[in-house]
Amino acid sequence: MAVSVRSLSYAHKPNTETPALDDISFDLPRGSRTVIVGPNGAGKSTLLQILAGKRLVNGADIRIMGRDVFRDSPPGVTFLGTEWAMNPVVRGDIVVSHFLDSVGGYRHKERRDQLLDILDVDLDWHMHNISDGERRRVQLVFGLMVPYDVLLLDEVTVDLDVLVRDDLLRFLKRDSEERGATILYATHIFDGLNHFPTHIAHMSFGRLVTPPSAWPIPADSPLNAQFGSSTLYAVALQWLKEDREYRRELERQGRKLRGARRDQVTAVPSDSETFYRKYDYSH
Repeated sequence: MAVSVRSLSYAHKPNTETPALDDISFDLPRGSRTVIVGPNGAGKSTLLQILAGKRLVNGADIRIMGRDVFRDSPPGVTFLGTEWAMNPVVRGDIVVSHFLDSVGGYRHKERRDQLLDILDVDLDWHMHNISDGERRRVQLVFGLMVPYDVLLLDEVTVDLDVLVRDDLLRFLKRDSEERGATILYATHIFDGLNHFPTHIAHMSFGRLVTPPSAWPIPADSPLNAQFGSSTLYAVALQWLKEDREYRRELERQGRKLRGARRDQVTAVPSDSETFYRKYDYSH
């Protein structure tokens, strides 16, 4: 197996009643492409960060290409997350061509050039003068130009326009099929994604509600009775609706309420109202 996880639980704070991850186990074969579906706060990013070895856990067995991610760190693992574009180092006054050369782009020129074309990156851009979306494109060139065995993608395509994203997904799919690379992709954008994954998974409240399951849905899958030949977008939308209803049911049972507090006494200003009255110079 390319990825194997057993009994993974994780909490951002000790003794919390709602862990970020709750007893997760799954396997992914080499060459698979798994799309992880789940609402914000489901634990998708935390899971990918742990697989990348960025968060230490105890009591779980987590292996990539047969090697323990903490005690025998496997090579060939690439993690691309949203925090990269916010790093002050990559927002400095450095030319893109110099930046890519400084991280070894000249050693992977063929793949680098393919990605430069796919992502419409200008080698003369200055990193501090480009938009967040353009900076994200540079990140993808930087992260994908070195061949990987396992790729962990966390929402990094959200800033791409649809044509660039579709071209990138075709590149990743070909990479997976030709080199046997394994991809885990957490995203909230499902349009045009129907033909990309080999597996789909559903996470909610730190739990793996539906472990990685074959996509398109085969006739003998437990998902077939509910979804049949539905598109990935339709499946994701139904799962997210179920997640929202489950959360609202928990709120009816006493969980902290999200949204507006309509039972709040209006005569007493909220903290935000007090703040804005104090700094309101319009009168």
